[in-house]
Formats: sequence, structure tokens, C-alpha cells
Amino acid sequence: MAQSWSFLDIYESDFRPLVVIELAKSAKVETIEWFTKRIADKKAKGGAQLLVKPLLSEKGGENIYLVGASHLRLLLGAETVGLVKECNDNSMRTFTYSSRKTFKDFEDDNHNFLTMAECQYIIKHELENLRAKDEKMIPGYPQAKLYPGKSIVRRLLTSGILVQIFPLHDREELKKLCHSWYGRVKVGYQPLDEIRCYFGETIALYFGFLEYFTFALIPMAVIGIPYYVFAWEDYDKYVMFATFNLLWSTVILEVWKRICATMTYRWGTLLMKRQFEEPRPGFHGILGVNPITGREEPVYSSIKRQLRIYLVSLPFVCLCLYFSLYVMMIYFDLEEWALDYHEENDSNFSSLMLFVPSIIYAVVIEIMNRIYRYAAEFLTSWENHRLESSYQNHLILKVLVFNFLNCFASLFYIAFVLFDMHLLRQSLATLLITSQILNQLAESLLPYWLQKRYNKRMKKRLCSPETDKDLSLAEQVNLEKEMGTYCGTFDDYLELFLQFGYVSLFSCVYPLAAVFAVLNNITEIYSDALKMCNVYKRPFAEPTANIGVWQLAFETMSVISVVTNCVLIGMSPQVNALFPDSKMEHILTVALVEHLLLAIKFIIAFVIPDKPRDIQIKLAKLEFESLEALKRQQMKLVVESLKE
Repeated sequence: MAQSWSFLDIYESDFRPLVVIELAKSAKVETIEWFTKRIADKKAKGGAQLLVKPLLSEKGGENIYLVGASHLRLLLGAETVGLVKECNDNSMRTFTYSSRKTFKDFEDDNHNFLTMAECQYIIKHELENLRAKDEKMIPGYPQAKLYPGKSIVRRLLTSGILVQIFPLHDREELKKLCHSWYGRVKVGYQPLDEIRCYFGETIALYFGFLEYFTFALIPMAVIGIPYYVFAWEDYDKYVMFATFNLLWSTVILEVWKRICATMTYRWGTLLMKRQFEEPRPGFHGILGVNPITGREEPVYSSIKRQLRIYLVSLPFVCLCLYFSLYVMMIYFDLEEWALDYHEENDSNFSSLMLFVPSIIYAVVIEIMNRIYRYAAEFLTSWENHRLESSYQNHLILKVLVFNFLNCFASLFYIAFVLFDMHLLRQSLATLLITSQILNQLAESLLPYWLQKRYNKRMKKRLCSPETDKDLSLAEQVNLEKEMGTYCGTFDDYLELFLQFGYVSLFSCVYPLAAVFAVLNNITEIYSDALKMCNVYKRPFAEPTANIGVWQLAFETMSVISVVTNCVLIGMSPQVNALFPDSKMEHILTVALVEHLLLAIKFIIAFVIPDKPRDIQIKLAKLEFESLEALKRQQMKLVVESLKE
């Protein structure tokens, strides 16, 4: 590797801009010169050895720079980040520059061997790993302290000198993707491989899961329609429907693991080695030495972090949960008022008024969820987690607990305290449909409308109205830098998680839940695709092998659904009639059935392998070959030492 970097002394003349860096307009000249020099410097001097050029704009004074890299530099970067590519023998292996000829479709003049998303990911990795050497501060900003090993980009971001870094869109590729993805109404699968090549594995996996979950809901929807029409109060038949639901929820999650493993193996991320995780940008503390890497970096006491979590964050979350329950009781007071009003008037208007409390409560739930999300992000950031993964896990836990209670507490109260199945059906239907409509408006339609208005204004300002020409590079960058920033798949997975809860927890009460979920997800696929391509900046690709902690969240919800459905069925008049004299026998029987179904669920999960057989064989073969190669290398070293 050390010898390979020396080949990069000569830059390629054909500059291809991949990443945009926007510095503050007030950034000092010496700071900009120092930063751009570090980007362009050789690796031996602590630079990133990338190509950087200022954006030439008629307005000027924008402090915008374009970053690219030579073909050779990107190939060496692919080896550094551990990209996995397909070989000529159809196996998947970690790319190395020395063995580049063994990889499929590799040619020295083939600049499409790496996808644009992979190239941008490599550049992002190199920029984030620009580290201070002997500098004590950022030139021109004495208050912005530096120390050896500190990430320069992160320090510039926290100091407000660096405004943003984002990958540039490829307009031609984007047009092709839009056409095949959502540009025409068709019945078929999404182009997941093309989505992965353009947006990366994290985005592609989300859309793959959304598509898979939608298809998986179809059997529930098909079976639920006749149950809704013909067996509204027939709890004997609901036992079969609930049992099918429990098996369905287990099987679809296990099958998804296999599909996910197949896709990520083909994409190469299943084999990518996880590198040592760097401190997150917002992490702060006193300067110390990391005992693992030996680098100087901030150190923060874990005891202080635990005190913040248990003495501040936990009480705050409990207070929010209490407030959520208080709002829920106000909702039930409104329900009682609406029922009394209907009994007194008994008109069409009073019948409609019965749905008003549920609609208002659904809107309030969405507002509370969004306000709490901001509070949870602030608290989790204040806890000062060193790693991004730890930050995300604590944030997801906070948000899931609150959203679960906020969205489902009223349904549990109606079912197990009020024992009002009619109100449960009405509330579940209203909450599900209202939340879906609000999410579509807030997450897709409104941002798209606002962005479209902004784009029209910008194009009028940048281009003469008589011409219908393509935007120049400067105009494209100026358009994209003002677009919203995509904040990741968190909210999208959370919406699917809550939807899964509505469908699985009370399936024996409202079988049409799956029908509305399918209809919503079909529009969600198109609206989310439109949002990704036209509303937000292009996000950096992030290699991933699965949907992460969300898999565990969905599996936990399916376990809760077993208990909920068993208790609902056990409360039915038909089941109660079987135990007229013994309540204890009734409770023990329901508990036994619930434990039996849980046992069946876990057996199914154990029997279905997480990875298909062919993927297991390929992974085992690669592991065996790696061990054999290591043995040969060790043997070679032993022979050489004996010769000496």
C-alpha cells in the first residue's frame, strides 16, 4: 500500500466533481488555503491526495469547492475502506489494487468499475480522516483548538467554518433512475440494484424492506376482508385469524433476514469488515489517549454519562410518558362527551361527532411524537456518547418507548380496562388512517411542493426564461446546496414499525388494518422515491449488511402481539362461556395457549436459517480460503527465517 500511493504524483486532467464543500462566507482566506492544501496534499504529508477546485460562479464569493479524485486514487481508496467486489469466478472478495485484474469488469480505462456512490463514499471517508498533525489551532481561528489526531473536518463543522459537505447528483443517471423507479405506473418490483448503485446500500435496504413488507401484508389483507364483512362478532373464527397473524409475523421477519442476506452478499456489504469506529462529531471531553488506537482524542467519564442518563434523561422520559397518559385520559373524556351528545341528538351530525375525538387525538399523537423526537435528540446528544452507534441505539430506545406508549396506550386501555371492542375498532381505524394521511402530507407532499416552488424561483433567477437549456454545473450546485438534508431512514422505519403494531397487535378486532397498510405503503414507495430524487440533497452512501436494530424492534413487537391477541381472544364471550365456574382455570388456559404459541414462534425462528444455504457455503468457503492463505503466508515467513 505504501508503494502504491507514490503513483499518485500526477493528477488526471479530466476532473470529475463528486463532492461539494461549502465554507462559510466569512471564512478567512488563510483558513481556506490551509484546508484545501490539506485535501490536495500527498498521503505522506498527512493529506487526502484528492482533487479540489473552486466553483466558478458569476456571482462569486460563495466559498464553494468541488472535490474529485483520479481513477487510481479511487481504486486505492476502495482498498482502504474495504469495498467488496465480484471476481471473475463469481465469488465476492475484498478489493485490493494488487489483484485488481481478477475482478469482474475491471479494466484500467473502465472508470465505471466503481459506482458513483462508492466513489463519493471513498471521498467522504478520506475527508473525515484528515487529521491534525502539528497544528495547535485552525489557521485564522485561535479559539478553534486542534491536537494530533483530531479530525479536521469535524472541527471545522463544530466551529461553523465548514457549512456542509454533500455528494453531487448525476443528472443523467438520476433521470434514468427516476424513470425506472417511479416515472411510470407499473406493477413490478423496484430497481433495487440501481437504487443501491446511486444512493447506497442503506437507502436500498429500506426500500427493499418497504417493498417486501407491503407484499407480505397482502395475505393478511386478503384474509382480513371476508373476516371484516362476514364475521364481525364471530370470535371462534377470529381465533384462526389471530393464530395465522402470529405465524405470519414470525415467518415474514425470518424470511426477510434471508432475503436481506442474499441482497447484501450480492452487493458485497455482507462481507465488509467493520472498521474501528471513530468518535462522533459531537463528542467532547478532555484530551486523552485512546488505549486501543493510541491516538489522542477527547475522553469523557462513563460515570458522568451514566449519571446524565439515569438522573436526567430517564426521569424526563418518564415525565413525558406520564404526560402522554394524561392526554390519553382527556381523549377518553372527549369520547364520553361525544357519546352523550350522540345519545341526546341521534342525528347524522352526531354520528360524525363520534369520530371527532379519535381524529383530534390522532393529530395530537403525531404532534407529540415529533416534539418528543427533538427533545430525545437533544438529550441523547447531551449524554455525550462517544460512538455514533451508541448514540443511535439510545436515541432509538427513547423514541420507540415513547411512540409505543403514545400510539398504543389508548388501545390497550380500551381493550383491557374498558372492555369496549366497538370503541377499540373505531379508535384503531381512526388512529391508523389519520396517522398515515398526516405522515404522507408532512414527509412527502409538503416538502416536495415547497422544493418545487423553490426550484422554479431559482431557475428563473439563474436561467433566462426563453431558453430551456440544462443547468450548468454552478447552477446545479447552487440549486442542490439549498435543498433539505436527508436525515436518514430513522423516521421511515419508525413509521413502518408503528404500522406493524397496528396490524399485528389487534388483528382479531380490526382485520382491515392490513388493507389500509397495503394501500398506504404503495403510495409510500412512490412518494418516498420522489422525495429522495427531488426534495433532498443526495445522501452519502453508507454500506450496511442489514436493517440493524430495527430487526430486533419488529421481532419484539411480534412477541407483544402474541400476548395481546391471546388475551383478547381469552376475553371473548365464547371463550368465557367455556369456563363458567373457574376464573383461575380460564386464566391458566389462556396463559398456556399464549406460552404454546410463543414456543411455536421461537421454534419457527430457530428452524428458518438467517442465511440461505448457498450463502452459508460461500461464506464458509471464503473463510477457509482466508485461513489457508494465512497458513501459507506464515509458512513462507518461517522458511525465509530458516534460510537466514
